[in-house]
Amino acid sequence: MDSHIDAQGESVVAVDLHGINVRNRFQSFLKEFTDEDGNLIYMKAITALFNTERNTIYVNFEHIQTVDENLASCIASQYYRMSPFLNQAVQILAIEHSGDDARHHLSKKEMFCSIYKLPTKCRIRELNSDKVGVLVRIDGQITRAHPVHPELFKGVFTCEDCGAVIKNVEQQFKYTQPSRCSNAQCGNSSRFKSEVTESQFVDFQRLRIQETQEELPRGSIPRTFEVIARGELVETAQPGDKIEITGTLIVIPDVSMMSISGVRADPSKSMRGNKKSAQESASNITHSNPFIKSTTDGSYSPDKIWDTLTPSERKKMKDMFEDPLIATNLINSLFVNIFGNDQVKLGVLLMLFGGVRKQSKDEGTSLRGDINVLLVGDPSTAKSQFLKAIEDFSPRSVYTSGKASSAAGLTAAVVRDGESNSFVIEAGALMLADNGICCIDEFDKMEYRDQVAIHEAMEQQTISITKAGVKATLNARCSILAAANPIHGRYNKSKSLRQNINLSPPILSRFDLLFVLIDECNEVVDLAIAKKILSNYRNAVSGSEPKTPYTLEEVRSYIHFAKCFNPLLTPEASEALVAEYKILRNDDKTAGGFCSWRITVRQLESLIRISEALARLHCSSKVTKSHVKKAAELLRASIIRVIQPDINLSDGFDDDDDGNTESLDEENNLRHEHILNMPLDSPSSKKQLRITWEAYKRISDLLIGHLSSEEKKNENVVDYEGMKKNDLVNWYLESIADELETEQQYSYHKMVCEKVIYRLMTDDGVLLKVDDDEDDNRNPTLIVHPNIVLSHE
Repeated sequence: MDSHIDAQGESVVAVDLHGINVRNRFQSFLKEFTDEDGNLIYMKAITALFNTERNTIYVNFEHIQTVDENLASCIASQYYRMSPFLNQAVQILAIEHSGDDARHHLSKKEMFCSIYKLPTKCRIRELNSDKVGVLVRIDGQITRAHPVHPELFKGVFTCEDCGAVIKNVEQQFKYTQPSRCSNAQCGNSSRFKSEVTESQFVDFQRLRIQETQEELPRGSIPRTFEVIARGELVETAQPGDKIEITGTLIVIPDVSMMSISGVRADPSKSMRGNKKSAQESASNITHSNPFIKSTTDGSYSPDKIWDTLTPSERKKMKDMFEDPLIATNLINSLFVNIFGNDQVKLGVLLMLFGGVRKQSKDEGTSLRGDINVLLVGDPSTAKSQFLKAIEDFSPRSVYTSGKASSAAGLTAAVVRDGESNSFVIEAGALMLADNGICCIDEFDKMEYRDQVAIHEAMEQQTISITKAGVKATLNARCSILAAANPIHGRYNKSKSLRQNINLSPPILSRFDLLFVLIDECNEVVDLAIAKKILSNYRNAVSGSEPKTPYTLEEVRSYIHFAKCFNPLLTPEASEALVAEYKILRNDDKTAGGFCSWRITVRQLESLIRISEALARLHCSSKVTKSHVKKAAELLRASIIRVIQPDINLSDGFDDDDDGNTESLDEENNLRHEHILNMPLDSPSSKKQLRITWEAYKRISDLLIGHLSSEEKKNENVVDYEGMKKNDLVNWYLESIADELETEQQYSYHKMVCEKVIYRLMTDDGVLLKVDDDEDDNRNPTLIVHPNIVLSHE
């Protein structure tokens, strides 16, 4: 029984002696408890309640255990019963230590005691009837947040017949009037007027939380719970936030069927049918006494996290960031079941570290630090395995499919609340992955209108909603790891990237790294992949875990520690960034390029983010020139390599030398791993000669550079007209003479050089023939086109 004035206005009906004893003991605890420095921390917190905006103090449950274990046990096991007495203890102390002017105000002010750091935690699935009224701690993710509105906590009513005032009528989850007048001579039981100015109201907000991914059993549907937040705790969390809640489980009864004796509910509220009654009978977590904590990495510093580590954890952490092969070992620990694709693994690993988010104080402009990665490739190239590995590893990740997701499902939806009939925001995948990673499979299967909807989320990392009278800008600070398939099932290397995937240029430009995975027939690679798959099956059957350099928990701890570093760009790194960006831009505008999209400032920002991620990988507070070089190599390997198709040197070239079209063995291919592919074109036995774009670019740069240098040397020579083609070919063969071992190689490279020169003259327009004599067609005089801008790598 509670010691309050009941609905009849009578004095105390019954006294809960046990509750009063708990109140007194808790009151003594608050007055006497001191921290390590001897400060009365809770009395200082109570004096802060004199502020009109404060109404809650936060008590550490471990402190109660150290002082009075029996009191702590009683509060934990009977929390719902003891909660009013704990609040009374806070209010009594606040009134005792306040001045005369503030006592009247504090006596009308409702105060709350919030308990946190409960030693044990339970899952949402474990909330059953045994937990009703018990203090519990759970984790969850907010999926819906209702608007804040005032809740009538204790009502004051006036009898319309005799004018008697009935005070402190507690509300039983519904608008509750007195059952009869407090005047014994008055028989009124229905005609009461609510005194709004004298009644006590508190802020009230209803939230919906859902099981987190790490607690959700595989293949199960996430369970949800309603959360009630009161007082200072409203608006402390938004949809998408992961929170830790300490509170108690309650059962809201159907008031029309289970009205409490002596208290009558509003009859108009009980005329809504069985559907409404079923909703009101559901179990809920009351949030009147919770401790909320959002998992935001930005609030931590390396020193703070270092102080929380044990000596053994510090030693392990120190060994990890002193490991010279830290990147390789982290990759081998994360992607145990995936063979090869080391560059892709490095890119995904850097996505986990991320760059530094930047905010301009003056203009309010923000630049994202999260890295977006896109995987494009043939089926069975482990694209989905990368996504599943990251989903299982990351503590905050959301996995979804582009085909089965709508724009509202990815961003946010505005839905109508069944109780208040108002519109509320329900979080989508990108909001639920805030400060985490959103894995989107089948990204190319998304409708175009759905792709447009995530433009803002991918770059500005916000979601703006203006719908049904709701206007809001919500956070979506997450990295996106997406996987897409080529248009016709398999990647066509003879076509550009844009021709291979069904994605718009604005979407592509928002990805920092883009990897193409091609399933090519290679006996050595196929054998290694087969052995890896069989090894995975054997380990799964035997139940043995593969040996890795680090455990997944150690990798999580290292990434969490490294993300606290905010590396700054050094002057040398800034100069290197500018130089690398100029190279990318020059490659983009060089004649003969086949770029899928323009190299823009976004690629410069990508370079910065990848460089910062590399610095974080090594727990460095500065971004050095070496970090920029590695970032540029990774970016160039992921984008530049795949946006250029192979060059067909046979088109339009009339070759009279039959010996030059014979196929060569693999050992006679171009240097630097630029493999030449020369398949049969037709039954007429005419061969096609194809070389990679890198090989063509390297040869053409050498030829153009030599021609340009010769022109500069002879610019003062009056009769200098240019350089003969044969002289240029001989110069090229002399420059690579150390790599030519056989006569067959010499003939082959001579043929390639001649065909490259022919393409530079006819298709690219880089070289000009200055003599018009038809007899000199086989050995023309060449100069570099005056409008060509040379790129120096």
